[in-house]
Amino acid sequence: MFDVDKKEVKDAVEKAYRELDAFRRDMQREGENALRIIRQKGMKGIVLAGRPYHTDPQINHGIPEMINSLGMAVLTEDSVSHLGRLEAPLRVVNQWAYHARLYMAAKYVATQKDLELVQLNSFGCGLDAVTTDQVQEILNGHSKIYTLLKIDEGNNLGAARIRLRSLKAIMEERERNRYVNKKETEPFKKIPFTKEMKKTHTIIAPELSPIHFRFVEEAFRLSGYQTAVLPIQNTRAVDIGLKYVNNDACYPSIIVTGQIIEALQSGKYDPDNTSVIITQTGGGCRATNYIAFIRKALRDAGFKNVPVISLNAGGLEKNPGFKITPNLIHRSLYGLLYGDLLMSVLYRTRPYEKIKGSANELYRKWSDRCIDSLKNARKEVFEENIRGIVNEFDSLEITDEIKPKVGLVGEILVKYHPLANNNVVNVVEEEGGEAVTPSLTDFLLYCAYNKNFQYTYGSGSKLAQILGNAAIKIVELYRRTYKQALAGSKRFYPQKTIQEIAQGASKIMSLGNQTGEGWLLTGEMVKLIESGIKNIICMQPFACLPNHVVGKGMIKELKRLYPDSNIVAVDYDPGASEVNQLNRIKLMISTAFENIRGKVETTTSLKQANAGTG
Repeated sequence: MFDVDKKEVKDAVEKAYRELDAFRRDMQREGENALRIIRQKGMKGIVLAGRPYHTDPQINHGIPEMINSLGMAVLTEDSVSHLGRLEAPLRVVNQWAYHARLYMAAKYVATQKDLELVQLNSFGCGLDAVTTDQVQEILNGHSKIYTLLKIDEGNNLGAARIRLRSLKAIMEERERNRYVNKKETEPFKKIPFTKEMKKTHTIIAPELSPIHFRFVEEAFRLSGYQTAVLPIQNTRAVDIGLKYVNNDACYPSIIVTGQIIEALQSGKYDPDNTSVIITQTGGGCRATNYIAFIRKALRDAGFKNVPVISLNAGGLEKNPGFKITPNLIHRSLYGLLYGDLLMSVLYRTRPYEKIKGSANELYRKWSDRCIDSLKNARKEVFEENIRGIVNEFDSLEITDEIKPKVGLVGEILVKYHPLANNNVVNVVEEEGGEAVTPSLTDFLLYCAYNKNFQYTYGSGSKLAQILGNAAIKIVELYRRTYKQALAGSKRFYPQKTIQEIAQGASKIMSLGNQTGEGWLLTGEMVKLIESGIKNIICMQPFACLPNHVVGKGMIKELKRLYPDSNIVAVDYDPGASEVNQLNRIKLMISTAFENIRGKVETTTSLKQANAGTG
């Protein structure tokens, strides 16, 4: 279209990178020059660290000039970061270029007596809940002062001015007293899970989905790991999480960390013989750093010697005593598919059951039988169980009522865990609806499918793409009987492939949206709507930026493409109003009932008209 060939584009990109490198070298030279001037004049300097947008005067509200007015020089973190050296691995996952510069700048400041660091942070800003804690640890580890200024829409800078003047006063007092910075804490040290620990340690894991994790827990036990999934029974875990996790972090990280600390504080588990396991995606979501949140919380709560095992497929962390074996994968896949199927058939039949409690009783029967079958994990038994579950739930006596079908989508923990979503499934059923929740296995397939986009348009490798597609084929082999049984049933919804879900999402957005639930969340909404489930509750934790974009942010376009869709966005957080959540859901279901009545009346009128014509 632009009559530009590939070589010209490549040459332009290479020149642009050379110019970028030159700019960075100029920035570093200016930083070193500023440091010389500061020291020649005996001045103090502030490394003012912030996001790139904090350089905008309309956003930083003149903080740099305010620091200058106090007689101190201002330097940016990228002008001095090249002078810092990180001595050991950090507690957090250091996965972004900006974060790496920030940490190195903090390390340099920590060793200089005439510099301090001030970090600007805006509410809910991406991964700053991760960076702020880590920068504070680096500075405090050398007895330096950490100053964080939250910059939001308000322009009352009185508090910021007081804090900056206090910082200057402390710097001057330290100079008068000839204070010498010293190392006060040892660098973070990861506690590995050893082969010996496998024999004696109980591995505790936060619960994600009660239906699925019962099977996953058993799969781990049968694979040689003494595993205990921690159920959330009340809000105490949330209160503990708020105590030990940066409150700018997202709700799920607060919940999972709170579960772990609550369990260790309960006295039920011996800290000397207990380890923790947590999934780690490696993506841009804060979920990659849940492991860092947990390790900090364990240290602060007095359990610093408890190992934390990272469960990941990308080799982010390794532990000598924990291996993802073929048997573990085999049993876990069976367990996840049992969970997906039982969740699907239970939610589909329970709202219509003629005999109260019959659906739950049938669920318990098959749940126990499936748990027992994981011991041998034989293919023929698995397939027999899958067909048996579908047949018996297909035969369960139900009414012929017409109820609104309500799809439940959102952030993965909030979507599946009753405490995190304030029992949204029960709410939907009590309001006269039927809850429809997409399968958990689709999230695994989404992660594997992302390798295609990463290879085609990003820096992903061909090998990763091949392995990702191979993983999808393997899971689909496991799901074959499951999908056939659903497709052949008389009342259950057929299962779509991840390729079909991706195709639906691509109508709305780029598949490059891969942070958090990414395009999968939008794809699930499209899948539900096109399957006739046009009422949807889109759930996101407050301050979960990715899901606000791919969830709430897509609702307008979805309603444009599907005018008869009925979607409501609901935020879940420790401070969220449960009454407000309930009212929004009730209003959505009320609209769904009106739509059903309208369709019934229209159908009746058409029948009468046709009868009259005849």
